[in-house]
Amino acid sequence: QVQLVESGGGLVQAGGSLRLSCAASGRTSSMYTMGWFRQAPGKEREFVAYILWSNTYYGDSVKGRFTISRDNAKNTMYLQMNNLKPEDTAVYFCAAANNGGSHASLYNYWGQGTQVTVSS
Repeated sequence: QVQLVESGGGLVQAGGSLRLSCAASGRTSSMYTMGWFRQAPGKEREFVAYILWSNTYYGDSVKGRFTISRDNAKNTMYLQMNNLKPEDTAVYFCAAANNGGSHASLYNYWGQGTQVTVSS
């Protein structure tokens, strides 16, 4: 089992920045892929970014503004979000998988989510 706990969400004005963290515990050694997804009210869960080894991949809506990173020594993944827009408002979830990608169905483990609200 793998446990994931997100933190770092909050309220920020448009143009501002936030950094989300995802702390992993349990059987993390085989969780080669870690990712971020988000879900706004009334919308489907959307791919944000994922990291596999040192390779990073981003959804089109966040490319150039968000940066995903991972500190394996701390079993923690991060999402640095810059130039935030009101349309970034959502609950952000971290996820882990042995072999993940940009589809939520590929991930075995999920955190509880953290709310990010961007005001205009």
